[in-house]
Amino acid sequence: MLILILGVALWWAAHLFKRIAPAKRASMGDGGKGAVAAALGVSILLMIFGYRMADGAFFWGRHPATVGINNLLMLAALYFVSPGPKKGAIFYKMRHPMLTGFLLWTLAHLLVNGDVPSFVLFGGLGAWALVEMRVINRAEPAWTPPAKGSIGKDIMFAVIALLLVGVIGMIHTWLGVPAFG
Repeated sequence: MLILILGVALWWAAHLFKRIAPAKRASMGDGGKGAVAAALGVSILLMIFGYRMADGAFFWGRHPATVGINNLLMLAALYFVSPGPKKGAIFYKMRHPMLTGFLLWTLAHLLVNGDVPSFVLFGGLGAWALVEMRVINRAEPAWTPPAKGSIGKDIMFAVIALLLVGVIGMIHTWLGVPAFG
């Protein structure tokens, strides 16, 4: 479990570094981007291996109803992390669509994974998304939404999100975690 916790903590630290220590991050110049990217890569590896190795109490599991809700949440999550909200006509005024999509991803996974390692991984990442939104809003209170796009862009990115749900579901199935029930 320690490896998993370290991975989540490193994810938080790498993402919040720019806001917590702006002078230090600025002094690193463009090399700082590589360092942050490397830290994020290491954090992802730690989370993957830590999650697969972790044990913990089990409270709930998959149920046909929660699997369906999970898949709908994943569809919304993938749409929100796409360029759709910024280029479309429906959600263009949303300030943090990617972080909202990331939060929906964590909630979807918590819905079908009710064990302690999942609480640490998905709960920790969901808490990060909420904190990140707040930190950004506090650091940059003035924000102007992008120009309103077309409904066609919304539809296009929704279709892409639907296709991605299918592809990601097949990958989950190949990994032994059937995503569609």
